[in-house]
Amino acid sequence: MDDATRTELEAAAFRRLRDHLRDRTDVQNIDLMNLGGFCRNCLSRWYQEAAAERGLDLDKDQAREIVYGMPYEDWRARYQTDASDDQKAAFARTHG
Repeated sequence: MDDATRTELEAAAFRRLRDHLRDRTDVQNIDLMNLGGFCRNCLSRWYQEAAAERGLDLDKDQAREIVYGMPYEDWRARYQTDASDDQKAAFARTHG
């Protein structure tokens, strides 16, 4: 497989993951962190870091909007719930 095709496939897979996470607003970031070790904010940070490596200026809010599909504060107000004690305990065990 040539590099251009590989890059296109990787980009398509990223877009599919991004869109899947946009659709699954019931899955909280803490759930993603507890199970997968990453969340939407991680994806947006990685996106921002990739832009910076290429000399592009993309701030945290812009990167988050790319991942969330809306401003982060709007997503939080619409979809984020308070973490349960079990979720917090799991986070502390895996990321403490």
